[in-house]
Amino acid sequence: MYDSTSRRQFLSGFGATAFAAMANDNVSTAPHFPAKAKSVIYLHMSGGPSQLDLFDPKPQLKKYQGQDLPGSIRMGQRITGMTSGQSTLPVASSLFDFAKRGQAGMEMSNIIPWHHKIADEICLIRSVHTEAINHDPAITFIQTGFQQPGRPSIGSWVSYGLGSENKNLPGFVVMISQKASVNTDQPLFSRLWSSGFLPSSYQGVKFRAGSDPVLYLNDPDGMSKDSRRKILDLSSKLNQMRADTMGDPEIETRISQYEMAFKMQSSVPELMDLSKESDATFELYGPDARRPGSFAQQCLLARRLVERGVRFVQLYNRGWDQHNDLPRDIQLQAQATDQPSAALVLDLKQRGLLKDTLVVWGGEFGRTVYCQGRLTDTNYGRDHHPRCFSMWMAGGGIKPGTQIGETDDYSYNIVKDPVHVHDIQATLLHCLGVDHTKLTYKFQGRHFRLTDVHGNLVKQALA
Repeated sequence: MYDSTSRRQFLSGFGATAFAAMANDNVSTAPHFPAKAKSVIYLHMSGGPSQLDLFDPKPQLKKYQGQDLPGSIRMGQRITGMTSGQSTLPVASSLFDFAKRGQAGMEMSNIIPWHHKIADEICLIRSVHTEAINHDPAITFIQTGFQQPGRPSIGSWVSYGLGSENKNLPGFVVMISQKASVNTDQPLFSRLWSSGFLPSSYQGVKFRAGSDPVLYLNDPDGMSKDSRRKILDLSSKLNQMRADTMGDPEIETRISQYEMAFKMQSSVPELMDLSKESDATFELYGPDARRPGSFAQQCLLARRLVERGVRFVQLYNRGWDQHNDLPRDIQLQAQATDQPSAALVLDLKQRGLLKDTLVVWGGEFGRTVYCQGRLTDTNYGRDHHPRCFSMWMAGGGIKPGTQIGETDDYSYNIVKDPVHVHDIQATLLHCLGVDHTKLTYKFQGRHFRLTDVHGNLVKQALA
């Protein structure tokens, strides 16, 4: 919104309040209009979950099993180099059964039974689409609004726009998980939660499993708290003198980050201590909930983070890039993520937090109806498919029990209510009370925003 080269410009208006929140003051910027959500928990299923096997049932495909995908459906659309060399693109129907769940009759796969319990809480969008057909540009796009690296992540935009409600924890926290029994999936780079050209105080802070959840947070052996405090105070004075001379907001950022790290030495251990959580809570999140680093425990921690006022929590779950052995691997992924995802929604609701928390679930694209590799009666793989995939949202500002969008008989093209990635981003910001066209930042002579020059609200999804 303001030129990053000028401290005076940055410390005025929207950016000033957000910076103050990130630094020391327990305040946040007033949104553009009344917000329905205060926090976001974004569950990103990295690799591209198959909509055909989870949320977009196509039972009629059984009669086309093994037949080549009709040219009238593909219409010459590009495919990846991983299947472009195949002599045929045989249709692979899902091996899994679907049934209608909830009062709205939301059809879901039988491999995600815990999702059946939240059918009346979520808004399921079956018509999300994107441009990128490969992982890196696709995940960069859905996380930053641009296919090339360098832009701020969505969590950074939210932190910049709204600040933090907790002065002792970061406004933007990231955690990564992967079920050990699934082959190594696509890499996740730290630039996905980077602040890009925004001040670095808005970048995501990655939490790890184990006794040292944040790197370099603990004092070295022999360093007392009093000594650390004296060093920080002296460093702050020196940095402030330099900031007053240079007018560089990054120096202010460094001061605030040192202070935040000092506060996190107490707040992070308290956050990670699950000893006071009830047995019933662990049972709700599932058998992995007591295992550090599991998706289940991270969902539980996400709830604890928003309870403490953290603005944006990003969970990445790897393992969804199933080019072969999909029936086996997608069930393994479902076993690891189905119950915790649903439990998070149920837990937030029973604590009265769901009305103030927006939960988002989805990947960077979907999977093809045609098989990659050899098709058998019991096995198939699916390639990347950006033209249609499924996501769901729940909580603050979202209309529960809603279904949006339809795909054709092959789940290949959208036939009703298309929803672009930029539309998802615009709707997420709207739930937080932010007009996506007004949350901007001037960089290199241009005012940038998360949705670039695109994005429309998904009004059907709004409560």
